Parts: sequence; structure tokens; C-alpha cells
Amino acid sequence: MLLSQIRSTDGTICVVARDGTEAFEVQGVDSVYQLACDCAAEGVGLAAKITSLGLGQAVDLEQAYHEGRILTPIHHPDPAHLHLTGTGLTHLGSASTRDAMHQKAQDEENLTDSMKMFNMGLTGGKPSNGTPGVQPEWFYKGNGAAVVAPGEPLTRPEFAEDGGEEPEIAGIYVIGSDGTPFRVGYALSNEFSDHVMERTNYLYLAHSKLRPASFGPEILIGDLPQDIQGVSRVRRGSDVVFEAPFLSGEANMSHSIGNLEHHHFKYEIFRQPGDVHIHMFGTATLSFAQGLHTEAGDIFEIQASAFGLPLRNALRSGKGQTNDTVTVRPL
Repeated sequence: MLLSQIRSTDGTICVVARDGTEAFEVQGVDSVYQLACDCAAEGVGLAAKITSLGLGQAVDLEQAYHEGRILTPIHHPDPAHLHLTGTGLTHLGSASTRDAMHQKAQDEENLTDSMKMFNMGLTGGKPSNGTPGVQPEWFYKGNGAAVVAPGEPLTRPEFAEDGGEEPEIAGIYVIGSDGTPFRVGYALSNEFSDHVMERTNYLYLAHSKLRPASFGPEILIGDLPQDIQGVSRVRRGSDVVFEAPFLSGEANMSHSIGNLEHHHFKYEIFRQPGDVHIHMFGTATLSFAQGLHTEAGDIFEIQASAFGLPLRNALRSGKGQTNDTVTVRPL
């Protein structure tokens, strides 16, 4: 089952469920957030809850996407209580991609930090005895103010040196009233980043990740497929200037999903009742690592069949003077 949110023609938000090609409004609920919180409180699964609520009129999701009425598939009524985070060096091939981006040579006696962390994941990222494995690279991207809906542009700030896509799978979570994390499902995501800044110095990674991100349009309910084979494209006008497969799912990862979830939610600050978390699991596919420099107007497209509609976002350059200084005023 896939879940999404659209804005109806009268301006209200509708929750949409589909199984296969047919999509219908879910009755008796006005947001995926409300639906997920109700399920957490009642101890009921999403599919069972949707069945009990019933389905209403049919929805043409493709048409809604075309008309700009697709919303993010979950939101929090207070954007400050939605957290965008992620992990890196989690996929087979991700270390070589990172090293290629950083243009660093490596050998057995002089491994880069990227290779060291990647090798840690290979040996300890999928524990089989029920105990936590090695912790991954982790980063913070922002709160709900940084979320961009499918179809809307990702803005490169005026001070940025680059704006590049990162096609990933994200876990979608709500926190129950007792602090228990509940997984709503999984979605495509574009973990938009500044790769030129990161390449300048690895310690700029935290800066490079403080960018908007998009996810959706639909949430996959249930188990994550072991082997996800998707495609990442960059369109420039009528041309496709970049196209490459992106692989995800645990068959293509050096960490298990459970291990990544543990190392995020082990922090009490991320188990605050009512919060929403969008946690991106990493990638091994970057157009930047293959020499593409994106331009304003480029369209990022991320697609994988299990996740329904593709995620599309254009690149927009921020306006303003690059040399403007932000001045803090004393009170």
C-alpha cells in the first residue's frame, strides 16, 4: 500500500491510499500525521486502520501531480517538530563515490576517513545477535521549514557553491506518547547537498548538509524491499544530462535498517512525543561524482517502481547578494 497527501480543489488536505493503480481518498482523517498518531495510540496497523475508516472517491494522482496539488506525504502542524536527518557511507559503493568526489588517493596503509568508516560498516553494520552494530556517519539537515514538496523547486542558497541531488530512501517516523518511535513507512527522497563545499574540506560536511530536501510523493507501507533498483536522472530542457541506477535496500547496504534506526533513536532528544522524523539512509549515486555541475532550471528525477510516482524537483538559485553579512542585533 502507498500513502500520499494532496490538496483538493477546495483547498483541503486529503489522505490518499492506493494498492496498485487505483487510488482513493481515506475517509475520516485529514492528514497522514493524524492517521499515524491515531494508529500509534490505538496499537493498530496503518492498513487495518485505513480499512476500518473506509475509502471514498477515486483520485487521479498523476493529474494532481501535474496540477501542483501533491503535498509532502506527511507533515507536522508545527514544522519545528519535524526533523530531517540522515546517514552516509551506508551503501556498497558509497565509499568509492565519496573518495572520488573528494579526489583522494587511497591504499591499505593510508585509508581515508571515508574508507575507514565504510569498512567499519562492512564488518559491524549488520549485527546478527540482536545487539547494536557500529554507528554510521550521521548528519542533521534541518526541520520542517527545510522540507520541499514533490514538484516544488529545491533552492540553492546564494552563498552555496553547488546544489546537487542525492537519491535515497528515507524512513518516515512518528513518536508515540510514551516516546516509542513508530515507522510509518519508506519514501523516495532527494537529500540535496553542496558537494563543492564538502569537497573543500571534509569538516565542511555539516555545512554542506544544511540544505532543503524533498521526499515522496508516496510512502510505502510495510517492509522495505531487500533489493531496490531505481534510476536517478537530471533533465536540462529536453535533454537528460545524467542518468544512472541507484541501488538501495539491505542487499545493497553495509548497514541494516534496524542498526541505522537504533543509532538515530538512541538519543532521547529524538524520542519526543508527537515529533515526526524523516531519516535518509544514504546513497552511492551522485551526478557530481561523475563530473556534472548542475544549473538553475535542471530537474532532478528519482524513480523506483515500488514507491509509486517519481520524485521530481527543479533546481532554483537563491536571490540576494553573495557578500551580504548577517548581522546580529543586541537586545
